[in-house]
Formats: sequence, structure tokens, C-alpha cells
Amino acid sequence: MKQYIIRRIFISIIVLIGVSIMIYLLGKLTPGDYVATITSGNPNITAEMEQKMRESYGLDKGIVEGYFSWLGKALRGDFGTSFLFQKPVTEIIIRYIPITFALAFTAMIFELLLSIPFGILAARKQYSKSDYAIVTIALIGISLPSFFFAAILKRVFAVGLGILPLSGMVNARAGFTGWARILDIGQHLILPVTVFVITSVGGLLRYVRTNMLEVLSADYVRTARAKGVPEYKVIGKHAFRNTLIPIVTMVGGMIPGLFSGAVITEGIFSIEGLGNIALKAVTAGDIPYLMGFSMFLAVLTLIGTLISDILYAVVDPRVRYN
Repeated sequence: MKQYIIRRIFISIIVLIGVSIMIYLLGKLTPGDYVATITSGNPNITAEMEQKMRESYGLDKGIVEGYFSWLGKALRGDFGTSFLFQKPVTEIIIRYIPITFALAFTAMIFELLLSIPFGILAARKQYSKSDYAIVTIALIGISLPSFFFAAILKRVFAVGLGILPLSGMVNARAGFTGWARILDIGQHLILPVTVFVITSVGGLLRYVRTNMLEVLSADYVRTARAKGVPEYKVIGKHAFRNTLIPIVTMVGGMIPGLFSGAVITEGIFSIEGLGNIALKAVTAGDIPYLMGFSMFLAVLTLIGTLISDILYAVVDPRVRYN
């Protein structure tokens, strides 16, 4: 196992270098830049002034020279200075990651708590009313655009009923502290987490249902039932455990997906997290932040994949890494 983890980390480093090249090329070849955005419509800005501004922001370098200069700094943890916030990108990510993590992690927990038991229930009662109801709700959730569903929730619960906050993370005018502040943050997270969960839970639920149907039709499950093993043991000990490997694979891929999905949700609810900042950075042409945020997502993807591979040996004793 130890050798496998070391080998995977080495491969991940190579993958990250390839990803960094792609991210830098995309950022460099994107039409327009930050200087063009902030100087647009200003007749007092001359071409010479724009060129000097590009030099000061490091936008005048060629692709090869610029990449190796950026890579050298990135290896030291320096992803440059955000054009929009005039602060180091690393500092911005460290500052706002707890907000996005709280939103994404809470949503992921609820997705697992809903998708796994309901997926198992739908598989056990295949073609029943319960199965059709669960699958229908899952398909509705998958089909709902997050911005549309968020607008409905805000209109009903925030504007209409007035029982939940409309946007933001805290009530700035209340000045809560201690447990009152934690409860206030939790209240503000209800609608964003609901949007996350409802629009995402359907994919994992259907995945669980499909794998459970395949396992429940296996010979060893029929044998266990024929021997009189209680149904809860058949499902929990025999069937569900053998569906964990594909589920673990999907959960590992959910980690970066939740952070990238926060771009839309955080923007809709005006939550100052990494996703909302990325949305502003796209509008402003803030290339350093976008590149740093993209590398952050790439690292999360590799970590999620590595965690999934390690958990294979935990959920299935037959899996061993030599």
C-alpha cells in the first residue's frame, strides 16, 4: 500500500504539470485581458500607457517564458497577485476556502444521506410505486437548472414567507456572536445547500440504484436468501458492501465537483466564497486567480481519486495493492 501511494503521488505530480500547461495556455490565449477590461471606454488611456500596465501586470511575456516564470513561483506556493483584489492568490484561497468548504461539505453529507438509502429502497422495490416516485424525483432534480431552482426557493421562502435569509452568509446588522452567529450562518446556508443537494443527488441516487439492482440479482444474494438469512443482513452485509467500490469512485469525483459547482450557487446567493470570487474574476479577466483556482480544483481531483483508490482496500478486502 505504501509503495502504491508513493507511486500515485509521483504520477499525480506529472499530471499536475500537464494540467498547469493547459491552464496557462487557456489563460494566455483567452481573448482580452484585465488591462483591456479596466481601460475600455477611457479616452485618456493611450496605447503606451496600456503597454506599461501590461508590463506591470506581467502580461507582456511570451507563452514559454511566462509559463516557466509562473511555474517557478507556483512551486513555491506563489500563484501571483490577483488583479481584481490586489492580494496574493494563495492568501485569497486560504481566506475564503472555509466558506466554500462549509457549503460543499454540508451538501455532500446530505447527498450521501439521501442518495444511498433511497437508492437502496428503489432497488429493493423495483417497478413499484416507491421506485417510480424516487426515480421521478431524482430526474426532476437532475433536470432543474440551479439558477432557476434557486430563484424559486428565494421567491417562496425568502420573499414570500420571509422565514429564510435572501442572500449572504450572516446578518451583518444583527452583530451576532458565539452560538447565535453559528445559527445565523446555518440559517443562511439552508437555501444554498438545498439547491446543491436537490440538483445533484439524483445522479448518485440512480448510480446506487443501478448497482444495487445488479448485485441483488447475483447468485450469492439468492443463495443467502434461500438459506433464510434475514433481509437486513442480505442488504447490509452482502449486497450493499459489494456496491461500495463504484460508489466510492463516484464520491471521490464529487469533491472537486462541489467546489466548481459553487461558482453558480455562491453567485446566486451572494456568498463570498471561492466560487463567487471565481465568477467575478471571469468577468474582470483576473487570470492569476482563475489559474490558481483551477489548479486548486485539479489538486482536489487528484486527492479525491487517491482517496477513492485507498478506500477500495477498506471496503473490499479482496483488493490489495502490491
